[in-house]
Amino acid sequence: MKTIRVRLTAEELEAKRISEILERAFEDEGNPVTIYEDSADGKIWTAEILLFDMEVEEAADLVRDRVGADGFAVPLDAAELPDINWVEKSLEGLAPVHAGRFVVHGSHDRGKVPPGAFGLEIEAALAFGTGHHGTTAGCLEEIDRLLNIHEFNSILDLGTGTGVLAIAAAKLSRQSVLATDIDPIATRTAGENAWLNGVGPLVKTFTANGMEDRKFGLYGPYDLVIANILARPLMQMAKAISAQMSDRATLVLSGLRIEDGPRIIFVYGTQGFHLERKREKDGWLTLTFERGRNKI
Repeated sequence: MKTIRVRLTAEELEAKRISEILERAFEDEGNPVTIYEDSADGKIWTAEILLFDMEVEEAADLVRDRVGADGFAVPLDAAELPDINWVEKSLEGLAPVHAGRFVVHGSHDRGKVPPGAFGLEIEAALAFGTGHHGTTAGCLEEIDRLLNIHEFNSILDLGTGTGVLAIAAAKLSRQSVLATDIDPIATRTAGENAWLNGVGPLVKTFTANGMEDRKFGLYGPYDLVIANILARPLMQMAKAISAQMSDRATLVLSGLRIEDGPRIIFVYGTQGFHLERKREKDGWLTLTFERGRNKI
């Protein structure tokens, strides 16, 4: 698969603003966007995005079109990257992440899981969810908290990515967890990671676009749903998600910027959910909703 890297370089505030524009412009496709210092004095920064299966000039034109006039004066560089697994390469130097009782780590850090912690070994793959992003870490902390005070009969991890959240829920609950994703690579990766972490028989996976697939009905209704996706699809799926949940249920939503909070709370409020807990981590929100339960 051809990978094109497009970089836009500017002073810090401008580069960060362009990075936010890129995230919004490409949020439906899920292209990875990063921002980093690009000068020794910290004044110059670079916003970078990876695009796939297109030519260099096509990728550059697409970014120019999506960013629009906000990026016209900013130097843009586009180049094809060598054919290697860039996700795997990017994870080689990442340290283990501690989130509640969980420690997310690669195979090279198996020995760094302290006694009493739940190790989650996640191999590099073309799927989201290593624990290093604020949304994943926030969800892990909330899973740890919820499973310490509640028992759940039917758990769904919607938009599972690497399967890290489903694996965490299965390790703590020792019950079956359904893990689904729109991307078949993600569902395959989640299943492989579940077996790697000793919960293969507990984590069931399938590929589905949204919540309309009839297979959801075979495992539901769900009394705990975890969805670490993005604000727009979460709003679009609010009614469908609600319809698959039990009358007494808990919903954990993430993948949300701080400014997404009010509209997500409103939309799910129309489905009978009340906000129970709001957690901010690294500029991202994790929201916990309840329906038909006493307050925690």
